[in-house]
Amino acid sequence: MNHLDPEAEPDAEPAGAGRLREALAAAAYDVTPSRLPLAAVERRGRLLRRRRRTTVLGAGCAVLLAPLAFVSLHGPGDGDRVTRPAATVSASPVPSRSPVPSRSPSAPAPTPRVVAPGERVTAAPGFVLWLTEEGKHWTTPEGPEPQFRSVNSDNIDRDVPGVTVQSESTPTRALLSGLYYGGAGTASVVEVASENGPVRGGLLELPGRPGWGVWYAVADTDDLGRVTVRDTEGGVYAHFP
Repeated sequence: MNHLDPEAEPDAEPAGAGRLREALAAAAYDVTPSRLPLAAVERRGRLLRRRRRTTVLGAGCAVLLAPLAFVSLHGPGDGDRVTRPAATVSASPVPSRSPVPSRSPSAPAPTPRVVAPGERVTAAPGFVLWLTEEGKHWTTPEGPEPQFRSVNSDNIDRDVPGVTVQSESTPTRALLSGLYYGGAGTASVVEVASENGPVRGGLLELPGRPGWGVWYAVADTDDLGRVTVRDTEGGVYAHFP
C-alpha cells in the first residue's frame, strides 16, 4: 500500500500542466491583435447619449403637462364630467336696430271748413252747396235748380242751439244737409244716426265765426234718426230732434 508523503504540498500542479501553460503563452505572443473600431464606438456612444436625453426630456414634459391635463378634464366640483374644448363659432353681425318713431301727439279735433261766400263745395256728384251771409244754397241731381234756406228766418233763434234738416233722395243714396247754430264752443263734426250705425259728414262756415254754419252728409239709406253736431271736446254742440 502506497502512503503519501505528509510533507508534500497538496496543491502542487502536475508537471504536464506547467508545460501546457508555457506552450499557450508562447503561442499568444505570436498573435497580432486587430485595430479597435474607435469611430464606431464613438458613434454608438453619441447615439446612446441622444436617446437618453430624449427620454429624460419626454419624461419632464409629461410631468409638466400632467397637472394641465388634470385641470382641463376635471374642474372644481365636476366629478367625472369631462370639459371638452368649445367649438369655434363665428359671431353673427348684430342687426342694426331700426329707430323707434316717437309717438306723435293726438291729432287735434277737426273744425269746420271755412269757405268764401258763394264758394261751391261738391259733397257728391250733383250735390253742391255754398253759403252766403243770408244762409244756405244747394243743388241735387234731382233738383238742379238752386234751393235756399235762410239763416234769418223767424223760426231760427241763433241764440239757442239748433239744427235744421233737408233730405233729398236718389235711387242709390240720401243727400242730407241743413243749418246748425247757437251752440257753445266750436263745432267739429256731424253724426247722423242710421240703422247701419252713425253716418258722419262735414261742416262749412263763413269767415269770422258768424255763429252758424251748414252741415252735410251722404247716406246709403233713408232710415235715419237724430242729427248731432259735436264740438271739439266731443260734447253736443246742437242736435235735431
